[in-house]
Amino acid sequence: MSCAHCVASITKAVQPLPGVADVSVDLEAAAVTVTGEPDQAAVVAAIEDCGYDVRPAA
Repeated sequence: MSCAHCVASITKAVQPLPGVADVSVDLEAAAVTVTGEPDQAAVVAAIEDCGYDVRPAA
């Protein structure tokens, strides 16, 4: 993730998922924070479908 397009792509892919209350993308930390109660596998799949590697936080 390196630009505003990355932020927009990930936000657009994750925001409509069931259970997602908010999506925050931190380019500097290369991190995505999702609040709410979404299905983690669905969030990971949505981000991977955008072309990014995902390492879920513990």
